[in-house]
Amino acid sequence: MDLQDRLAAVRHRIQEACRRSGRSPEELRIIAITKYTTLEVTERILQLGVSHIGESRWQDARDKWQALHAMGTWHFIGHLQTNKVKDVVGKFAYIHSLDRLSLAEEIEKKAAALQTVVHCFIQINVSGEQTKQGLPPESLFTFAEQIAGMEHIRIAGLMTMAPHEADPEATRPVFKRLRELRDDLNALSILKYEVGGLSMGMSNDFEVAVEEGATWLRLGSVLLGRPEGNNGIRPVGVTSGGG
Repeated sequence: MDLQDRLAAVRHRIQEACRRSGRSPEELRIIAITKYTTLEVTERILQLGVSHIGESRWQDARDKWQALHAMGTWHFIGHLQTNKVKDVVGKFAYIHSLDRLSLAEEIEKKAAALQTVVHCFIQINVSGEQTKQGLPPESLFTFAEQIAGMEHIRIAGLMTMAPHEADPEATRPVFKRLRELRDDLNALSILKYEVGGLSMGMSNDFEVAVEEGATWLRLGSVLLGRPEGNNGIRPVGVTSGGG
């Protein structure tokens, strides 16, 4: 199956999940996770109309970004160290891994210097897995209060990674909980604006995520194919936010 066929198949599965849950496919955006692919494959998916590209390491994304950044919108989906913020802010419109105050302060500082606004997703470790990054759910509201006054950070939504389950249905409680947290955050009006986004759902579980309200899907292997030598196995401890 070539790239165009995989994209058509993914879009069909999204449409069916939307039909089952009474949603419109227009509510969702696909982020093509290109961290394991070549510049040529990344260019092709952009040409096919997937305009959102996800990468988790600047050193791996550099060549692709330099060649193709004008063609799409770039999302940083990996764990972000504070000393790497300078490489990301100004290049990536979205950061999906905001999970601590020190990182928010560094993003705010760099964005202010560049006179730009960075759209961030607060990463929540809903499942509580030790191998995953993110705030514990009970810390969300305090964290939101801490960053509410940062003028160069706009919270686009919440992000989580569900456990990799043999039965995707087992991920449903994780996605449902993230949606509830977003709704509670909006009800409290901590940020003074509506937070709409839910960055959740990857290749193994995106249909369940759609049914539970996802607005951004981070899709790698199901869309782009599996990289040679990977055999479909995610290395232990890899929590880079998309696949």
